[in-house]
Amino acid sequence: MKRGLAIGLAAGVMLLTAPRQSQAFCGFYVAPTDAPLVADATMVSLMRQGSRTAITMSNNYKGPAADFAMVVPVPVVLQKEMVKTLPPDVFQKLEALSAPRLVEYWEQDPCYEPPQTEGKHASKKKSDAPGSGGSAQNTAAVKIEAQFAVGEYEVVVLSATESDALEKWLIDNKYNIPKGASSALAPYIKEQQKFFVAKIDITKVKLDDKGVAVLSPLRFHYESSDFRLPVRLGLLNAQGKQDLIVYVLATNQRYEVANYPNVTAPTNIDVSDETRNSFNSFYAALFDATVEKSGGKAIVTEYAWMSNSCDPCPTPPLGDREISLLGGDALLGMASADGDAGAGVITGNPGGGYYGGGSSIVLTRLHARYDATTLTEDLVFRAAQPIVGGREFVVDQATGALEKGAQGSSMNNFQARYAIRHPWSGAIACAKPRRGVWGGKPGGYAPPLPPATGLAAAKRDVQLSSYIVSSAADLGIKLDAPPAGAKPPPPPPAPFPWGWLAVAGALVVVISGAAYAASRKYQV
Repeated sequence: MKRGLAIGLAAGVMLLTAPRQSQAFCGFYVAPTDAPLVADATMVSLMRQGSRTAITMSNNYKGPAADFAMVVPVPVVLQKEMVKTLPPDVFQKLEALSAPRLVEYWEQDPCYEPPQTEGKHASKKKSDAPGSGGSAQNTAAVKIEAQFAVGEYEVVVLSATESDALEKWLIDNKYNIPKGASSALAPYIKEQQKFFVAKIDITKVKLDDKGVAVLSPLRFHYESSDFRLPVRLGLLNAQGKQDLIVYVLATNQRYEVANYPNVTAPTNIDVSDETRNSFNSFYAALFDATVEKSGGKAIVTEYAWMSNSCDPCPTPPLGDREISLLGGDALLGMASADGDAGAGVITGNPGGGYYGGGSSIVLTRLHARYDATTLTEDLVFRAAQPIVGGREFVVDQATGALEKGAQGSSMNNFQARYAIRHPWSGAIACAKPRRGVWGGKPGGYAPPLPPATGLAAAKRDVQLSSYIVSSAADLGIKLDAPPAGAKPPPPPPAPFPWGWLAVAGALVVVISGAAYAASRKYQV
């Protein structure tokens, strides 16, 4: 049977064959032929509770290889009950919920007199057990600690005392190893890490209408005082820039990295109406500028919010099903969900809804775009203070100014959010109009705008200065100059002087009425 291997780390890319055609998979692919291997951006979910971690990897593999596998360094020997497959849609939900969002507001009637209420206008609420396996084989300094099958994956857990021996084991088992693999494996062996090898049985894999394998996300959990994501193996053959998105879920806790600069995405920025047609490209360029400002090595926090709410909501917030699938059953004592691909119905809670610890989960989204020179060591995570930002929250009632950037708070409500605003263009006939009151489309419904998903594939050649309406000072980054001859987006139309027109009309009526009365007076 043909076999291929992807040695994966839940981040990064290292290819054993055809490195030129694979991007951002959880590690590197191996196949016994020169067939192209392609993968999309890497997404990883980490749930943390105390010293326990559940890791879920989105194996967005695309390619013709009959079989492949991944190898992930883990601190303990994993047993079958610690590993499961998940429905593919779980990452679609995570991405849609936490992705940068584009919102649209219309200025409300400046002359509208609302009923006496407590608030001025549309401000939001201020928010402020390790397993042990039996030895099945001993090849030189490599030992098979456990062996089992789960879903379409055939799992082998290895230990090794020499990196050369582990490399030899892979070669002996018909896997092509790139130059430098031994030195990349050595740090993990020195730390006495185990190696979780998950091979794929193609006979158990679902294929899409183009014959491409659709792999189930793979989840495993373990206990360790360290909270980190191994990425060093994936740096061996990184080709160009790679995207990595990490979702961290924890009870009442936001996380950031401890060994790289942390920045938050610029947020609450007004953009032109044209942004709706190229939002992904706009945000990708903004993201790149944000990372460049920090020397190219920053990890960007794009989202930190309670998992059971959102505002606005591109998709419904996480429910019991998703929390349980991503580790809540193993770490939080929630009712278990069926982990087989395509399933995912929680047993014992058919009515849905939150219960237990699920409602207190904070979802943090961390985004890195890197190459072998900027991401040089494993990501180590640490607890971080709550932040807010990216909401329609007014901080100056006199001017209507919104909060800018990320601010400390007692609750996590931060998101990368950008707004298209349509100034009022109707009549303004009152003496004291109230400008800058924003809300939904007057007299009609406007469908929500899609969030920025699939960012790794976004074209990044847009000029930020052609889209941003806010002041550059609000961004904290340097805006690019528009190309020579480029025309800026048209300014929003000035409100039509309906008030003056109404006054003029009234004068015409008065004058006409007076003239008519005078004519009647002198009639016989």
